[in-house]
Amino acid sequence: MARLRQNDGEADALALRVHKATRQAYFLIDGQRHYVGKAHLPETRERAARFIAEYRAGGEQVATGAITVNEIVARFLMYAATYYRRPDGTPTSEVASYKAAAKDLCSLYGRTPAVDFGPKALKAVRQAMIERDLCRGVVNQNAKRIKRMFRWATENEMIPPTVFHGLQAVRGLNRGRSAARETDPVKPVPQEHIDAVLRLASASLGALIRLQLATGMRPGEALQMRPCDIDRSGKVWVYVPPMHKTQHHGHDKAIYLGPKAQRVLKPFLDRDSEGFIFSPKEAEEARNAQRRLHRETPMTPSQAKRQRKADRDRAWRDRYDVGSYRRAIARACDKADVPRWHPHQLRHNAATALRKDFGIDAARIILGHRSVAVTEVYAEVDRSRAAEIMARVG
Repeated sequence: MARLRQNDGEADALALRVHKATRQAYFLIDGQRHYVGKAHLPETRERAARFIAEYRAGGEQVATGAITVNEIVARFLMYAATYYRRPDGTPTSEVASYKAAAKDLCSLYGRTPAVDFGPKALKAVRQAMIERDLCRGVVNQNAKRIKRMFRWATENEMIPPTVFHGLQAVRGLNRGRSAARETDPVKPVPQEHIDAVLRLASASLGALIRLQLATGMRPGEALQMRPCDIDRSGKVWVYVPPMHKTQHHGHDKAIYLGPKAQRVLKPFLDRDSEGFIFSPKEAEEARNAQRRLHRETPMTPSQAKRQRKADRDRAWRDRYDVGSYRRAIARACDKADVPRWHPHQLRHNAATALRKDFGIDAARIILGHRSVAVTEVYAEVDRSRAAEIMARVG
């Protein structure tokens, strides 16, 4: 039987092959054979066409025999790597989150047939996460991701629907009702701790902190700023991030930059319009200049003649990422001898100030939330105002 191909250049997985001894036609995908019938029978051609159509539609085909949990996880991660992607083609953090969620799942039940993975098994996986000292919120999120893996497998007819329906019966852990570690809600950073870090921060780090406080933008949105992304034609500048958290939902995002934010940004705008405003290379050069300025011993002739390597072993990145920003703040906190805080808390500072001065709805609009309920997670209630009122009427 001639081979069927989807089109030139596509994977050889959609080539119909024939087992010589038995004359059975099959497709070979990921090293596994999927038989569709005797090669000489007319109905085999129909089954082969149906197989190709289902493969194109879902990217996967029902495995013959009992598929294991490991196989489901492996296939889902391949799918996730193509689905959870930013507009520039890079994978989002969700891919790594699914891998982390599958760690205990594969360790305990990797070789188990997927049809045998039920509610008790999911609870056992969840208990393993608790024993690894994961907090309750992370445990619940990981359990939800595991359920999504099995929902995807059900959607692509790898397992019977009853498996996923059984997993849906497992409820999330409630606060104070489980052995999972609890974490405190994220709070704004005390102003004295911010001031202590600002006194020691580099120009770039200090500007990032002040910019977040002035605008309430997320760390990732601030770090990807370029002059070309900022409309400076009006009194209030408008920054449109190239990528943002809810972009894949079709939501637009505009961040308004008032006088405070403009003063922070102006020293950094004298550069290529498509270059990132906050550059690790510039920050390191400034840091080295400060070190030379405060040098206590004179530079030797050999040091003065030393030339910087044209290609360093570790090249400078074109911009900071959230991880490097967070680590820079942590180092500054240690130097300032204050408790560590992270950049996302600055969004809570800005939200709380906006709510106090202009109300919850204004805070929601500026932060870019679709729901007031989400804004309330960030904006602390001004309890001092309530105390003031009750002092008068109570």
